[in-house]
Amino acid sequence: MKKIALHWQILIALALGVVVGLQLTPTYEVTKESVSKLQSVQVFDKASKKKQHIETDIIENLKKLEGKDYHNDKAFEEALKSAIGDENVKKYRKTILKETEFQPVTYVSWMGDIFLRALKMVIVPLILSSIITGITNIGSGENLGRLGGKTLLYYLSTSVLAITTGLFFVNLIRPGVGAPTSSAGAVEGLDDARGSFGDTLINMIPTNVFESLSTGKMLSIIFFAIMFGYFITQIQQNYKDLLNDFFNAVFEVMMKITMFIIKFTPLGVLGLVANTIAEQAGDSQALGQMAGSLGWYMLTVILGLGTHFFIILPLIVKFIGKANPFAHLRNMTNPLLTAFSTSSSSATLPLSMETVEHKSGVSNKITSFTLPLGATINMDGTALYECVAAMFIAQAYGIELSIMQQIVVVMTALLASIGAAGIPMAGLVMISVILSAVGLPLEGLGMILAVDRILDMLRTTTNVWSDSCGAVIIGKSEGEELKV
Repeated sequence: MKKIALHWQILIALALGVVVGLQLTPTYEVTKESVSKLQSVQVFDKASKKKQHIETDIIENLKKLEGKDYHNDKAFEEALKSAIGDENVKKYRKTILKETEFQPVTYVSWMGDIFLRALKMVIVPLILSSIITGITNIGSGENLGRLGGKTLLYYLSTSVLAITTGLFFVNLIRPGVGAPTSSAGAVEGLDDARGSFGDTLINMIPTNVFESLSTGKMLSIIFFAIMFGYFITQIQQNYKDLLNDFFNAVFEVMMKITMFIIKFTPLGVLGLVANTIAEQAGDSQALGQMAGSLGWYMLTVILGLGTHFFIILPLIVKFIGKANPFAHLRNMTNPLLTAFSTSSSSATLPLSMETVEHKSGVSNKITSFTLPLGATINMDGTALYECVAAMFIAQAYGIELSIMQQIVVVMTALLASIGAAGIPMAGLVMISVILSAVGLPLEGLGMILAVDRILDMLRTTTNVWSDSCGAVIIGKSEGEELKV
């Protein structure tokens, strides 16, 4: 019996994930266990004896709801208000929802969690060994400088093209005009995560490389790996050969582990997609918003990403790289489907490296240098998305941005996209940096949260596609004979 190709397995898993996710949406149920848990965590105020009767009343009234299912948080909240009163719901809503939520999707979502954990397990040793071997294979400082210059020029150029494309469509369609701002609200934890582009550059140099390795600070790891790889080429031959052999061996082992993990991609995709669909389908408010003005916003982002993905990048590969973009696209099917499912350029990196090298024929020295760097600093899809999001929020609030302010949006989106991988909550933080730069209200972020996850899947796919196109173009420019 002929084995089904991996990309077809992933597509089948995607479709199954949608079906399973729709069947396993979250419900809210007050059970004896959840009431006991609420009592044990002492969620209700016991600061004074006078308030103890309040807790007793709340617990007794909650028990009246035992055994009833509520298929979204809004319906459950209404039932709570009837049972324990508006004031108590305002004070204890978050904890009550957390303790009473039942997510049947966990029966399959664990596969996605394990798959992502396995991919994240290999990322740090793979990036470290691949960049060090890539640098040592490049050889002299002159070669490294030339290759690094080409790589950065490509990444900056395509990011600017992506942002400009997004700016064109958002000004053409104007999706934010008339959009309700009532859904806007503060986003928790955003201020703690923010940092300037300058801070990102400074933090790129690690004070403790072992801490960076253990916490997965990618920019710091890449900086150290480039330095380490370069100075291996400057030491005496016997030490150089020893370290070359060691890191090449580590790289080969990591690729073997990676290919073993990739065999389980369909199961991981099934778990991840089912979980995403269940969360979205269970949120009736989010679905209502999507059907309204957010639909135009989504369409604008999708048109921008589609234009960059299917027109701009293939044209660059065709006319600058002198390669066949659609043959390369066919080769990249598995990594792109994985990027779509995981929403993570870094998690897709092991598969991208294997595909670009062995299917498209780019040498190991190019892939091991350009792709890890690209997964960290080249974010075409994300930069386009951030630009459209900022303009959408401005339009929703009725704020007209001048040409100069729009140029500031472009430049800030470019700088923020370079530092995105080094910042927690990358997508939201990047938009907040852009909003601050042109004086727009940060509360506007609350408007786009409902569709952020879906668009994240699309922009990550564009990021990975751009990285792989860069590797092909740079490989060709170095005179390599590719399979595309």
